[in-house]
Amino acid sequence: MKLYVFNPDTDMALANNEENYMAPASACRMAQDLALLPVWYAQPGSAVLAPSAYNADYLQKMKQLFPLSVQLVTEPELPDYAESQIVPWGWNRAFRKRMQKAGIAQHKLPTEAELRECRMLSSRAYGMALAMTFELNKTLKCVCGRHFLISGEGKEFCVPDIVDDFKDGYLFKSVWSGSGKGLRWCRRGLTKSTADWCRRELVNHGALILEPIYKKEGDFAMEFYSNGRGKVLFSGYSHFITDEKGVYRGNMLVSNEEVEQWILRYIPLEAFVCIREYLQKVIEGIYGRYYSGPMGIDMMICPDQRGYPYAIYPHVEINVRMTMGMVARQLYDNFVAPGSKGIFNVDNFPSAEALRTQHEQDMRDYPLVVEEGRIVSGYLALVPVTPQSRYRAYVRVEVR
Repeated sequence: MKLYVFNPDTDMALANNEENYMAPASACRMAQDLALLPVWYAQPGSAVLAPSAYNADYLQKMKQLFPLSVQLVTEPELPDYAESQIVPWGWNRAFRKRMQKAGIAQHKLPTEAELRECRMLSSRAYGMALAMTFELNKTLKCVCGRHFLISGEGKEFCVPDIVDDFKDGYLFKSVWSGSGKGLRWCRRGLTKSTADWCRRELVNHGALILEPIYKKEGDFAMEFYSNGRGKVLFSGYSHFITDEKGVYRGNMLVSNEEVEQWILRYIPLEAFVCIREYLQKVIEGIYGRYYSGPMGIDMMICPDQRGYPYAIYPHVEINVRMTMGMVARQLYDNFVAPGSKGIFNVDNFPSAEALRTQHEQDMRDYPLVVEEGRIVSGYLALVPVTPQSRYRAYVRVEVR
């Protein structure tokens, strides 16, 4: 049996790289509030690890509306599932120790060597290998995007002269982070707080990433699944939204065809197909034999790049784990009615009362309509909203 676990702090745990890592309170709250999220992408006949309070009742209600063949497992029950295949949001040393202490058989968990490899593959520095292959391939059209690795011990830090060529500013990225975290934007030069942050990154990790800031028309991702035996399969597109700081703010719930049509408003079909096929081939060579699981490659459409009216920045982020884009893809394909579209989002609130008020307002404003196990229109919280909840995951769907 596959046992799914939502551990959204995995990027932070990879950066820390200690098996005794303790997530901040906000990440723990998110993990608890959204523990049941995997029921929407788990394979039939599998299980999801979540507390039984509230989640059991919610899951029973959802099973009356949707074709969900998933059961709930609580942490005290884990010894009974010692031989299960654990499917987390992402692997790290702290999560492995948690599963081992909870009763999962050691041979069902990745080894220390495998976790080191997974951490390396998840590094933004390692992702630069993908960027370099695009830089060296002179046959691809309509591509852009540059990364620069800064290394050192953090004793001194100065911005490289190359930033003088970045007309819209530049940003620094930590080596391990994701979902718009670990970014420092420099639109008007380097501030003292950012310089101090860069020094800390160099002290802690020995490197950080420098990139130009690009104007963009929008964000999307290509989602893949690597089987760990040399094969990487294309799983679909994710059309998502970010704020001005690059933080994830939700996904469009639309078909793969509609995302592709949107992209082709900017990029010629032949050039786009070449980019997608080349990307799949390259990540198959880099990741295919060393990682098993979902992965998402975040991209941007940028105007006026390298002589093209528009170009694709095809390696903004490489997420070697489950992604919200993959969740959105599964939600649309399996639970949204044909002829409808919508949004999927995860948000948080300053208090449980504020979340409860918004949740009740959304239920009134967008009454849920479900037909034959698919959402035709309306609002649905994808996890129970409890008296303690500060986070929610939800969809809002409308008829076209």
